[in-house]
Amino acid sequence: MSNPLITLVADDDENDLNMTLAALACRGAQSKVFAVHDGAEAMDYLLSRGDFKSRMAGNPKVLLLDLNMPRLDGWEVLRQIKADARLKTIPVVIFTSSKRERDVRESYELGANAYVVKPIDYGEFTNAILEIQSFWTERNVPPPVPGRLFSPAAS
Repeated sequence: MSNPLITLVADDDENDLNMTLAALACRGAQSKVFAVHDGAEAMDYLLSRGDFKSRMAGNPKVLLLDLNMPRLDGWEVLRQIKADARLKTIPVVIFTSSKRERDVRESYELGANAYVVKPIDYGEFTNAILEIQSFWTERNVPPPVPGRLFSPAAS
């Protein structure tokens, strides 16, 4: 089940996280953003455990995932999400500073839905975040939930 109002951001870099949150704040109250600082927190959020045990039910509409994080890196988070039937349909956008071909290839092989290199320029960074969030929360039609009637307009 997907919650159309939730964007989850997993990034350990405070500057990048603050710029991401500032950009997403421009979207207004229609979208709620949760930020976590490493992959372990991302999995706790997604599995509603630890500090997130009582969070609102449902999966985020999109996950912006950095690759190089402490405790549990982005690749392992991606592996776990795509191996879990409850989570595998969450769109995962890798949002990282790495331009390495190996990182791009491995991310897609593990099931990433998109790979975006973080722009250095603040304006470009903000535009990239807004475009990602707009596409995945407003334009993309998610897969139907088993056992429910499919209605793209209701998403």
